[in-house]
Amino acid sequence: ESHLAIHTWPEYQYAAVDLFTCGESVDAWISFDLLKQAFKATSQSVLEMYRGPLALLKRIDFNPNDGRGGLPHTLPTPKFERNLWFTDKDENQAISLRRTGNVLFNETSPFQQVRVMESYSHGKFLAINNMVMATERDEFHYHEMIAHPAMQSHPDPKRVLVIGGGDGGTIREVLRYPGVEKVTMVEIDEAVVRASLKHLPTMSSQFDNPKLDLKIADGIQYVKDAADASFDVVIVDGSDPVGPAEGLFTESFFRDCHRVLKKEGVLVTQSESPLFHENAFVELNACFKTIFGAKDVRTLLFYAPTYPTGMWSLQLATKGGLDPMKVDAKKTDGFAREHKLRYYNDAIHRAAFALPGFVRTMLKEESAF
Repeated sequence: ESHLAIHTWPEYQYAAVDLFTCGESVDAWISFDLLKQAFKATSQSVLEMYRGPLALLKRIDFNPNDGRGGLPHTLPTPKFERNLWFTDKDENQAISLRRTGNVLFNETSPFQQVRVMESYSHGKFLAINNMVMATERDEFHYHEMIAHPAMQSHPDPKRVLVIGGGDGGTIREVLRYPGVEKVTMVEIDEAVVRASLKHLPTMSSQFDNPKLDLKIADGIQYVKDAADASFDVVIVDGSDPVGPAEGLFTESFFRDCHRVLKKEGVLVTQSESPLFHENAFVELNACFKTIFGAKDVRTLLFYAPTYPTGMWSLQLATKGGLDPMKVDAKKTDGFAREHKLRYYNDAIHRAAFALPGFVRTMLKEESAF
C-alpha cells in the first residue's frame, strides 16, 4: 500500500519525507505541495525514485485475517519514549534541553530568529538564533545578578538605562527599587518583547510599569545620541557578541556609556564566561579598564546553569569613587529578604567579586577582590 513517513530534526527545523505510492494512479507531487504548505518550508530538495516494473514481482494470494488468530489482544508497552531536544551549541560544546515539542512562539525578525519553547526540566524558555537566553527555572540567577550589584553600589539610583533585555527580567529587578524615578529600556527587536509578554509572564511583569520608558530602537545609536551625565546606572543586557548584539562589545559604545553616566555612576554588562568566549571576556575587561581606570573596574562571577559552562561573568565599572565592596550589608540583606530574592544577597554580592586563580591570571590581576 501507499504510505508516508516523516523523519524530523526539530532543533534544525528540518524534516525528511518518504512518500511511497502504489503505481502511477497516485500523484505524489500533490502530497509534496501540500506538505510544503503545511510545514511552511522555505527550501526543499527532492529525489524521485521508481519502484521498478510490476512484471518482476510474483503475486500470491494472501488474506491478512488468516494470520491474526495468534496475536495478543493488547499492544506491547513501548520500550522507548520519543524525545525532542533543543541544543544550544558552538563548534566545541553544547547544552541540551529536553522539550515537550510545543513551539509557543517562532518568528524570524529582521534581526534574528526568536522562539519560545517548553521544556520538561526548565519550563518555558526563550531562544534566540538557537541560543538559550532565559528559562523559567533559572532566569533569576542572571537577572538578579546583572541588576542588584550595580543598583546596590549606587547610593541613590533614580534614572536607569537598560540596553537590550527584551525578555523583561532585568527591568523587573531594577523596578524593585522605590527610589527609581525612570527606567529607559532600549531593545532593538520588538519580537523579543512580544514573545516574552505573551509567553513569559514571570519575566515580563513590569512592561506596564508607568516608570518604564520602552523604546524599540538601536541601543548603540541611542547611547550615542543621549545627553551627557543623564543616567545614574547603565545596564547592558545583550546576548553573545554576534548578530545585532555585536556592537555592544566595542570600545566606542562603552565610551558613550561612560559619557552618559552622571558623576557618580555605575555601568554593568554581561561579559560571557571565562571558559567560553574567553577572548570576549578578557577584551571586555581590558576595555573597561582603559575607559574607567583599573581601580574602578570589577569582574563578578555567578552560576548560570543553562549558559555554556555554567559559570558566567559581569564587568562592573564605577565613576565618582563608588566602591561596590562598600555596600551596606544590613541594607542589602534586608532588600533581598523584603523582595524574596532567590539568588542575590549580601554574601553573594561580596563573594561574586572573588576570582579563581585562573581568572586572575587571565585578567592579569594580583588581588582576588
